[in-house]
Amino acid sequence: MHIVIAGGGFAGINAAKALGNKKDVKVTLIDKKNHHLFQPLLYQVAMAGLSPAEIAAPIRSLLSKYRNIRVLQTKLMDINQDENTIKTDFKDITYDYLILACGAKTTYFGNENWECNAPGLKTIEQATEIRRRVLTAFEDAERTDDPEMQKFHLTFVIVGGGPTGVELAGAIGEMSRFTLAKDFKNANPKLTRIILVEAGKNILNDFSRKLRERAVRDLEKLGVQVWTSSKVTDIDDKSVTIGNEKIQTANVLWAAGIKAFEPAKNLNPKTDYMGRIVVEKDLSIPGHKNIFVTGDLASFEQENIGLLPPLAPVAMQQGTFCAKNILREINGKERLGFAYKDKGKMATIGRSKAIVEVGKLKLSGFFAWLIWLVIHIYYLSGFKNKFFVFLNWSWSYLSFKKGARLILSKKWKSD
Repeated sequence: MHIVIAGGGFAGINAAKALGNKKDVKVTLIDKKNHHLFQPLLYQVAMAGLSPAEIAAPIRSLLSKYRNIRVLQTKLMDINQDENTIKTDFKDITYDYLILACGAKTTYFGNENWECNAPGLKTIEQATEIRRRVLTAFEDAERTDDPEMQKFHLTFVIVGGGPTGVELAGAIGEMSRFTLAKDFKNANPKLTRIILVEAGKNILNDFSRKLRERAVRDLEKLGVQVWTSSKVTDIDDKSVTIGNEKIQTANVLWAAGIKAFEPAKNLNPKTDYMGRIVVEKDLSIPGHKNIFVTGDLASFEQENIGLLPPLAPVAMQQGTFCAKNILREINGKERLGFAYKDKGKMATIGRSKAIVEVGKLKLSGFFAWLIWLVIHIYYLSGFKNKFFVFLNWSWSYLSFKKGARLILSKKWKSD
């Protein structure tokens, strides 16, 4: 029995581990990257808090102990559900079961030309590019004596009021007011203007009203202006237009919206408003019982919860569930329906500031931040990663210093 897993994210890795060393089961995991990325901490790389190696681990090393799992670095090009094959960039691979755990891509809602001026945050490459842009903006402000140009360089607009947008905005506010304030002599990082833009009525819409309001207050203390019911209508290399107001800045970061992985669309599935594939109760695609969809790519509505959000805990549970359901069917048992166990949600705003919601329990402030810290370190892959993240965070907390403030050029040739 050959099971192909497309994607080495949370869903793919957890599915592979659940199938590891199972008798009569052969597993092939493919991913265009050679590493598994801990995406919840990607913003820390973008904000110079961590280096990429501290939140990523080679997929091969994570699965090396499983004799029946083969890992291939390759790109999924197409899916032929009639012949049970997938097309990759070097050969076709036949499967008995296919688990799609490819994740999703950033969408600009039909304005894909904005991407070059407003990078998203889904990959390490994007995170290091954001870090380069943010740190370069402060350097450019230091080089000029013109107050208007300093204001231009020290204005940051973050589009999207979900957890990623909030974390980016809070991190820039904290970095500008504490970490960088002592390092610059001509420009004043404390005058940095940060605007968090959300098209909806609220930021962090999945949280309770009380915690949303606490998050807004914490952001404002860090100098972040929160603009809700505000829609971005244009972005270029020197400005962003929000409604009828044009803000002069070259520092726009995108944290709004995802779209489905392109090859999956060839299956002609039904999709939701986010472009995710609507799945059956067992996470299979309607009409294709041997193809499962998980994680950010799956649209699954659960009673009393509603549409499940594209979060790491959802992906992890779905990946494990699909693997176990396949094993049940191989052993002659009926499939089960997926039921998400909501362990709560959380978001961090800055140093000692976070919000946590678990059922009726709602926490904010330092204690919530400690919970956020412990849980994120616990789920990091590998002891080395956990140790160095803990060390870096401890140092940053005590000294207000960031340990990865390197501006890396996109060029690889020497000047």
